[in-house]
Amino acid sequence: MKILVLGIGNILFGDEGIGVHLSNLLKLNYKFSGEHSVDIVDGGTMAQHLIPIISQYDSVLILDSIDANDAKIGDVYFFDFNAIPNSITWAGSAHEVEMLQTLQMIAMLGDLPPTKILGIKPFIIGEDPTFTLTQEVLQGAKLMESQAIQYLESLGVCVEKIDNQNLQEIAYFSYRGYE
Repeated sequence: MKILVLGIGNILFGDEGIGVHLSNLLKLNYKFSGEHSVDIVDGGTMAQHLIPIISQYDSVLILDSIDANDAKIGDVYFFDFNAIPNSITWAGSAHEVEMLQTLQMIAMLGDLPPTKILGIKPFIIGEDPTFTLTQEVLQGAKLMESQAIQYLESLGVCVEKIDNQNLQEIAYFSYRGYE
């Protein structure tokens, strides 16, 4: 099985880049092995440009910021795209709405693999760019990391922790990209 871990977000707007930053953390701190292949991709804010990538996989895990009714900054949500909780509003930023529309288009075409969303409520900063993450999101990201690892293990992926790089430090340099 081919598994895609897709980090989504705008890294210039602090917490809104958490999907990209967390995907980079997984790349740097873990080794994935076994009969299934795991690709970790920084999808940034590319949304519809990701359609040919997403449709190539057997399973997709999307890491992103989300919005939900009554959510507090740092609250984490993990759900199946086909069973989005009613509390999820996707109203946080433009990239969230574009990603939702992209997934809906792929589903309409019949090419959407089973897709899970692992999201966190960000602090919306407005117009001043920053690579700094709020303490609430840094705390919530620990839960996101754990849930992502548990989910991959539930699919039969062997996961080995190989490093312990700090998420905030990774966020400061996500603009460079990580291999």
